[in-house]
Amino acid sequence: MRMLGCFIIKKEVDLVKAVIMAGGQGTRLKAVSGDTPKPMVSLLGRPMLEHIILLLKSEGFEDICITLRYRAHEIKNHFGDGGSLGVRLSYRTEDSPLGTAGGVKNCRDFYADEAFLVISGDAACDFRLGKLMEKHLGEKAAVTMALHQNPCPLSYGLTVTDKNGLVRSFIEKPDWTRVVSDMVNTGIYIISPRVMELVPEGQEFDFAKDLFPLLLSRGEKIIGMSMDGYWCDVGSPLSYYRCCVDALEGRLRLNMGEEFSRAADVQSEPEPDEGGLICACHSRAALMGALSQAFLELDADYSDGIRVTGRNYRMHIAPLASRSAVRIAVNSPDAEFARRLAFSARELAEAFGL
Repeated sequence: MRMLGCFIIKKEVDLVKAVIMAGGQGTRLKAVSGDTPKPMVSLLGRPMLEHIILLLKSEGFEDICITLRYRAHEIKNHFGDGGSLGVRLSYRTEDSPLGTAGGVKNCRDFYADEAFLVISGDAACDFRLGKLMEKHLGEKAAVTMALHQNPCPLSYGLTVTDKNGLVRSFIEKPDWTRVVSDMVNTGIYIISPRVMELVPEGQEFDFAKDLFPLLLSRGEKIIGMSMDGYWCDVGSPLSYYRCCVDALEGRLRLNMGEEFSRAADVQSEPEPDEGGLICACHSRAALMGALSQAFLELDADYSDGIRVTGRNYRMHIAPLASRSAVRIAVNSPDAEFARRLAFSARELAEAFGL
């Protein structure tokens, strides 16, 4: 048996189910994808859809149904029954567009009367999806949505929740004058099957635009859960490029293809445990350059990061190899002085905004 959070999955008997929406053509991504179905575009050696399947498997979702439309045969031929990835795959193909909720409704014989997860096959994500299922079952909600902070949320649906996590309002792809939150709807949901009865048969129907507002109007319980980790809707060549870079630099945790894994291992050797404070940044090199200028007058040594020696302290600032951050370590006989100096140096680093 496999543990998923607080509940038990009986292997081969009661596997936790997931539906992957993978019918998109990816018009905006054609400069990268050509005629390849968007979920099959390679992200560091594996199709994006394969990364999602591996994520689901790692979180205990091993019984998976994939909704298809554009070039469905390519996806079926590539993945087959899922045995090579250690999961069980089935497929449902749409003859005409059914929307997000309509396409999932097409899988009703798959999910039957069990709560199930819905996720897109063309996003980059490393969320702990088992926690989302735990939340849903604990709250006995109609729907539990994965939310994620985004500083520029114009391309997404915004979600407003109360202090208990209950969703109060949706705002679909607003302009800046209508932005009321930085919490975006990632399109990852746990669905109680009873709510799918509200989705009309064989018609185009969308989760965010149609089903969720209908549920709110009926007083149904929709929970929004803020998720830690990485999520990006790979909708354009720019977002695709950013996801590749984020994966190579460790911000997005992926099971990369062998050729990329070897390169990443060279850059991501275990960090020496030197203690100190970690300061995350956008550019390690730019931040170290700014700090180097700041410590010039203190006769800093730059042969191994930045080393500054005073009468009763030694400070070492160096970038981490595995992610975009720097470590600030201070040694002194006076532990409280060392602590205050380290925090002051981190405040200086953060003030540069790099």
